[in-house]
Amino acid sequence: MSTTVTRVRIAGAVVAAAAGLAGLAACSSPAPSGGASAPSCEPAKGTVTLQYWNTVPGMDQVVALWNKKNPNIQVQTKNISNDQYGTIGNALKAGKAPELAQVGYDELPYLRTQDAFVDASACSAAPAAKSKFVPWTWSQTSFGGTGVFAFPQDTGPMALFVRSDIFKEHGLEIPKTWDEYATDAQKLHDADPNLSITFFDPNNAEWFNGLLWQNSATMYAYAGDKWHVTVESDHSKQVAGYWQKLIDAKLVRTDLANGSTPMYAAYQKNQIATYVGAAWGYSMFRDNLPDQAGKWTIVPMPTWGSSAASGDWGGSTVAFMKGNTHLYESVAFNSWLNTDPEALALENKLGGLYPAALAGSALPALSQGVPYYNNEKIFDVFAESSKNIDTSFTWGPTQKTVNLALQDAMAKAAAGGGTLTDALSSAQATALKSMADQAIPAVAGD
Repeated sequence: MSTTVTRVRIAGAVVAAAAGLAGLAACSSPAPSGGASAPSCEPAKGTVTLQYWNTVPGMDQVVALWNKKNPNIQVQTKNISNDQYGTIGNALKAGKAPELAQVGYDELPYLRTQDAFVDASACSAAPAAKSKFVPWTWSQTSFGGTGVFAFPQDTGPMALFVRSDIFKEHGLEIPKTWDEYATDAQKLHDADPNLSITFFDPNNAEWFNGLLWQNSATMYAYAGDKWHVTVESDHSKQVAGYWQKLIDAKLVRTDLANGSTPMYAAYQKNQIATYVGAAWGYSMFRDNLPDQAGKWTIVPMPTWGSSAASGDWGGSTVAFMKGNTHLYESVAFNSWLNTDPEALALENKLGGLYPAALAGSALPALSQGVPYYNNEKIFDVFAESSKNIDTSFTWGPTQKTVNLALQDAMAKAAAGGGTLTDALSSAQATALKSMADQAIPAVAGD
């Protein structure tokens, strides 16, 4: 996957999302139990044509494979990577949404409060698909076990990318905990003031959310007919405080954006020794720093103490959109798209997707060594990471707005105007206010 596509697909066009979907707020339902009732699951008579909108490179070739095999259920695909949520929001307002659309895990709760989906559970094949996916991904799409509004597509289990040659040069062992990672950061900087262990991107809330996720820093919960907002929990503050210390000691850089040209330049100049990233990022270094082949290894994320928990950064679903009158055919295609080995292999090859389906772990491309990484079986690391992701983590119904507030405050903190803990407080306040503005019941929780 190219750097540009990665940043658009994973990080998302946040401003466009906020603007494109804001117009739906007037019809917001007060709680996450909103959503249109499921239509009939009766098969259509004759040929059916479905619309599927997505942001994945090469998806047209995957769809062509389906169309060749299924003449009675034809699918037309549209790439909306330039303005994913703006395009979806405008289509919903106009009553012209596609049958299926790619939606990030963090966007699902908000769109559901806007009555953007249909419940596919009327089709027995929809709830039956649960066993085909990594458990935590299904928990993100079923909203407390109620309904089936989307099928998981890909994930971003996190790990640590390490320049093994730099670590060897400085006599460092691979860090197993975050405490060890901080110690290594100090040793590297002491040995070479121009060498940092990593960078902290203050404009990437999705990445920071993955770090919170790893530490069981639950940001939201839904109980008693209301949202309980815990963005600034003690677990969140532990993560924020940790990175603040590294920033204050100038052990990590804060002037680089993920996937940017300056970021690659810093790695090319051997100025940064590690990268905290997700499974989909393995191709970033391979494609942009080819002369560093053999110098990288991928290992589990450092942990908080003895916990083996990991986090997720990015990933998407394929949602059943409002107005879908061909649910039977949509479930059939969606299931094939995200569980069939041939489809998964093609999506991984063309679009770099790391599948959410359990069958994905058996793909040849994900079970073999990767030449760039010393022929190490790096996807075994990501598979183990995926197993250790907390299934109870929940996104809030105004997540994009909260992410904007978090990024703004983190950028100020990185520039010396406040702290990352202050950024959590700002995000907490924004979460509560944005929900109140949309008449969504919410309270600050523990």
